[in-house]
Amino acid sequence: MHAFQSGRGPLSPGSRAGVGAALALLAIISAVEVADGRKVHYAALMTAAPVLAAVFASWRAVLGVALVALLLGGGFALIEPGASMTTGVGLVGVALSGVVAAAVAAVRQRQAEQIAELSKLASVAQQAVLRPLGPQVGTLAVAARYISSTATAEIGGDLYEAIDTPYGVRMIIGDVRGKGLDAVRLASIVLGSYRHVAYERADLRAVVADLDRAVARNVGDEDFVTAAVVEERGGTLTIVNCGHPSPLLLRRGAVIPLEPPAPAPPLGFMPVVRPRVERLEPGDRLLLFTDGLGEARRDGEFFPTADRAWRLLGHGTVGDGLASLETALVEWVHGRLDDDIALVLMEYTGQRSGASVPVPSWEVGAAEA
Repeated sequence: MHAFQSGRGPLSPGSRAGVGAALALLAIISAVEVADGRKVHYAALMTAAPVLAAVFASWRAVLGVALVALLLGGGFALIEPGASMTTGVGLVGVALSGVVAAAVAAVRQRQAEQIAELSKLASVAQQAVLRPLGPQVGTLAVAARYISSTATAEIGGDLYEAIDTPYGVRMIIGDVRGKGLDAVRLASIVLGSYRHVAYERADLRAVVADLDRAVARNVGDEDFVTAAVVEERGGTLTIVNCGHPSPLLLRRGAVIPLEPPAPAPPLGFMPVVRPRVERLEPGDRLLLFTDGLGEARRDGEFFPTADRAWRLLGHGTVGDGLASLETALVEWVHGRLDDDIALVLMEYTGQRSGASVPVPSWEVGAAEA
């Protein structure tokens, strides 16, 4: 947007480009006119200069170009012996084109400023919905990234959160069906409910039930939210999955998809979930992601997330890992994503010294089973 902002100081890059192109055109027309002799034949072509400037330049710059065109045309008219009616009409055309082009530039400039303001508001709304994560939440090193499928907006229905609660570190990642402001509204409802119930419910299944009711109260018959809720407590990892892509566990060079024991529908369809429980080892990393990652493809070939996960995510900090994944992903799709992507990468650093966190009996039973 900087290329189109008007400003009242020095010319913006866009204005400089527009004015430069227009002045170059005037110089060419003037050179042809001089080479043609004292008779004016090409002054009417100068009407194109302010129109060309209006494509990029501010309306003030367009008027400046129109004034230069009038002065040049008037100069040629003065040296023409017995200026013709055609020359006079051409000069009037230059003046009119300057006024029209300045009006067009003003409208374009106003629209560009409105788009820039909306983009800024979208970014603020996104930051209000998705708070920054990490770098440390409880015993976990955590990093998150939101990759927008469009260059002009950073707002959508993907969501994530990580909270250190009395029941351990709890995380959620989800994806609202649809896009735009309605998706953002529903994502904010889910996150608002989650930030409350994550502190209140000891059982993740109760957390899911509360979230399902929140979604059901605020969506239509065909709307839903896929989600995975994760808890790390005393080195025990518990995952409940509601129709969401399975997280990937990275351990000692291996990549393990943590599929749920049984499939469950998304939030909004009364999911009945069964937890998946794993014991964590220090250095284990867990990747949570939305389906935009699984659907990223080029020439019909999907991005090989599982095959490349360890090489991309297993080095440096968790933030370094996500940066590598984003770079590889954008390169794979040649910068063209079909859907927004939310990514959360956590690393278990081991239980805090002296800490003794009880493990719920239902989790222990699930682990033994």
